Formats: sequence, structure tokens, C-alpha cells
Amino acid sequence: MNQPHKIALIFGITGQDGSYLAELLLSKGYEVHGVRRRSSSFNTGRIDHLIASSEIWEKKFFLHYGDLEDSNIISQLVNKVAPDEIYNLAAQSHVGLSFEEPIYSVEIAGLATLKILESVRQSEREIRFYQASTSELFGGDGVSAFDESSPFLPKSPYAAGKLLGYWMTRIYREAYGIFAVNGILFNHESPRRGETFVTRKITRGLARIKKGLQQELTLGNIYASRDWGHARDYVEAMWLMLQAREPKDLVISSDTNVTVKEFIEIVAKELSIELTWQGSGLNEVAIDQSTGKVIIRIASEFFRPLEVTFLEGNSTKAREFLEWKPKTNLAQLAKEMVAEDLRLCSKEIHYPGTHRI
Repeated sequence: MNQPHKIALIFGITGQDGSYLAELLLSKGYEVHGVRRRSSSFNTGRIDHLIASSEIWEKKFFLHYGDLEDSNIISQLVNKVAPDEIYNLAAQSHVGLSFEEPIYSVEIAGLATLKILESVRQSEREIRFYQASTSELFGGDGVSAFDESSPFLPKSPYAAGKLLGYWMTRIYREAYGIFAVNGILFNHESPRRGETFVTRKITRGLARIKKGLQQELTLGNIYASRDWGHARDYVEAMWLMLQAREPKDLVISSDTNVTVKEFIEIVAKELSIELTWQGSGLNEVAIDQSTGKVIIRIASEFFRPLEVTFLEGNSTKAREFLEWKPKTNLAQLAKEMVAEDLRLCSKEIHYPGTHRI
């Protein structure tokens, strides 16, 4: 006898994580509903391949318009879709931009989480809820890996908003018995990463330099250290957290760290670019040995008002409890990202004006 399929509702369906999660859930037979904001421009690039598949579109994959600032719309969507699982991946997730748009960043990262949880509480269904939390909660001071017992010290409006979402998830779990969990995810990237994020800025910029479409790349703190994994691996952990026998807040990470400068070297090697570094501080530059030209510079405008210098996770608990571990290492991740950016460069060469940032 076939088991009835599950229904999932994803807030943030058009983002990097939302697109990979939708693919994963569809592959497992879910009916997937995604929420996106109304916009004057199309913002479905990461899920267009799902929309284009008529079989999935007509039977298993649905999009809804919604605004996370509107409690009524959230409640209406939860009642209409009647999901078994809700994944809240929506946020203004660029840390630097959150200093420029602090109110909006906190409203979406924090208050929107509360609005969804309240809709779950009022629903007559037993809904499992996943909250996308972040390693930015830890603040990044020190040199030791962070785990579930590490203290929080947010250093941006984005992180502060996420901290509100984290605590509301715990409060609703403990007060109302809702199966609600926080996935404290460390940095996770992919070819679908937005081009304002440093990893994608590096792979995109160096690929364009390699193809003669760009002269230089300007970055901020290249000595910041991060724990990077692949988004495709991390959405699997999200799903596993909602299939678990009990709700637990878990750190999801690769348990390694490299500096931004080391990531640059990995990407440059993938592109067969040999770099020589000269200078220090804001005067440090990277020179392409084959041309003798400076191709990377440092600028103070790309530093955060409060720098997070070190982030490395300790995901021992998740690996044991979920029987999960990442499948993609950093070199493989960089290779994937470079391949996609070289493909986009080819489109630029053949169809000038197609590049958008």
C-alpha cells in the first residue's frame, strides 16, 4: 500500500537553499509549495527548471505569492496549503547589506519567524517546522570551533534578527510542544550563490578576468576565516532534522576552515591562474604571473563595520544524531562554481550584455 505523500511549504523558495531543497523534496515524492514575494521583475532563476517541467509543475510543484511582513497572508498560506512540514529559509541574508537595511533585515530574519510559528500554533495540523539559523550567531571571536553549547554574540543586524528567530523557535517548541528546530548552518555555497557573496564574487570575478571580460577584482578582509560547505549537502541535513525522532537544534558544518585568501588560491588554481601576492593591509595586491598585472585589490569599503574573523563549526552532534555528513569538499565545490561561471562567461562572449550583477 502506497504511503500518502507529504506536503512541504518553503518560505524562501527562490533562494539558493530553497531551490536545492525543492529538488530534494520533489525527488522524495513530496508535493512542494513555495512562497515568493511579488516583484516588478522575475526572481525565479534558480527554480525556472522546476517551473519548466510541466509534469512536476502540474502535479507536485506550486508557487504562491506572499509577504513575510503580513501575518494574515502567512496564516492564509498555512491553512490553504495544509503542509506537513514548513521550512523557513527566507531572509535578507547578506550580512553587509543588513547594516544598510537593519530594520527590514531584522523584521524578515526575526519577526517573520515568529509570525510563521504563530500560524503553526493556531493550525489544527501537526506541522513540523525548520528554522534556518546561522553561524553568524556566534560572532566569530576566538580560534575554537563552535558547537550547540557555544555562546552567541551576534555582530550584525542580520545575526541579531536570526537570534530572535532562534529563540522564538525554541520558545514555541518548549511552550507549545511544536516539533520546531533550528539548523545552525555554517557558510554553504554553490553555483547558485548570489554574486554579492564573497565566494561567488571570487569565482565569478576570476573567471571573467581569465576570459578577458574584467580587469580587476576588489575584495575586503581576505584573512577572514570561514567554514564552507555545499548548499546541496546542507539542505539534506535540513530535511533529516524534520524526519528525526525528536526535535533538536543542530550545528551543520564541514568542520574545517580556510581564509578568503586560501579560497582565492583554490579558485585561481582551478582556472590555471598563478598568483603572486605583494604588499600588506589595504595595499596588498594579487598579480597574475602570466601578465604581470594586478588582478585583485583590497578596499576598506568591503570590510564590515564589525568584522567576524573566524567561523568553524563542530557538527559532531548532527553527524551522530542524523547520520549525516557532507559529501562535497571545498575543492569540489570551487570546481563546480568555476565551471558554472565559465559557462556564463561563454554566454557573455557570444551574447554581450547578458551579464547581470
